Amino acid sequence: MNKTILVTASILGTIGIILGAFGAHALKELISVEAQQTFETGVRYQMYHAILLLFVGGSVLIRQKTKKKIYFLTLVGIILFSGSIYGLATNVLTTFDFEIIGFITPIGGLLLIMAWLFLFINFVKMKY
Repeated sequence: MNKTILVTASILGTIGIILGAFGAHALKELISVEAQQTFETGVRYQMYHAILLLFVGGSVLIRQKTKKKIYFLTLVGIILFSGSIYGLATNVLTTFDFEIIGFITPIGGLLLIMAWLFLFINFVKMKY
């Protein structure tokens, strides 16, 4: 599981850097400043959680069962949260109206919060 978490973190980090550069350069002329800031929020949260997964996958302080929960919550959370933000920010560039699935953004955010709470609970339950 640790290798899966670390590989996923590396992939999410790489994609985050690519999307950040894409947002800063390629989208600059195509979407509004507000939409660029929204896109950047998606990238920022993706990167935060890629780093979280690097920590989780490399830590011996987190139980394997908890790592698995954090991994799936974080992965699905990033897809729903950041993914929907990318769609909403670039909505004017597509024929699909991402606003109709905008309700998944807070669901993704809730999953990310839950991942952090599982990490917190793991540390509180630690025995020295």
